[in-house]
Amino acid sequence: MLPTIFALTTFFSTALGGFFALKYRDHLHRILGFTAGVLLGVIAFDLLPEIFALLNSTKSDPVVPMIALVIGFLTFHIVEKLTLIHSAHEGEYEHGHKHPRVGFFSALALSAHSFFDGIGIGLAFQVNVQVGLAVAIAVIAHDFSDGLNTVSLMLSHKNSVRKTLWVLALDALAPVAGAASTLLFRLNGTQLLVYLGFFAGFLLYIGASDILPEAHSKHPSRITLLLTILGVAIIFGISRVSIG
Repeated sequence: MLPTIFALTTFFSTALGGFFALKYRDHLHRILGFTAGVLLGVIAFDLLPEIFALLNSTKSDPVVPMIALVIGFLTFHIVEKLTLIHSAHEGEYEHGHKHPRVGFFSALALSAHSFFDGIGIGLAFQVNVQVGLAVAIAVIAHDFSDGLNTVSLMLSHKNSVRKTLWVLALDALAPVAGAASTLLFRLNGTQLLVYLGFFAGFLLYIGASDILPEAHSKHPSRITLLLTILGVAIIFGISRVSIG
């Protein structure tokens, strides 16, 4: 039950990040710039190194996780186009039109990410307690940003505060459900590689196509750029601490 217990801590971390974004929503563009950096940091310093480590230990073909990464990237792109939730961002920025569904589906994607965060905790404990603790600490640390991301995406696309709070609650509960689900199954090395690759592609698309353009659409500034760099640096620091 250790994975579920640690996943409960992520509930409070995610909720705290969400309430932070609600309180400071007048500075949403800066928060978005920061969270874009966080997503880039998670991909570069968390997911990709884990893929490399698994490739080394399983002697698998590196093309496998890279194909999964491309599929993850294209999946969200295709979903956006088929459901018309992207609707030419350039025109939206010019005329100020927003689509709440963009924020809603993006926030749901982050909730799915949080669910897999919980799965990540559970699978790490399947290796041993030491690995499980290290992964749990890393997830708890960056789940603050997950909550912040969720609220930022919802509010930036003109969703109501009430609906935003419901989605935040879903995001906060997702890692608990994910960790609990790992009591029912185990993955082999190849399956983990596919999951990590797909997940990296998913986050890459969200950060590059939605969060960064929105952060700079009406409030381009050096501060926002610096916050993006800060987000990357913080995740880099967390990853080094967890490895140590």
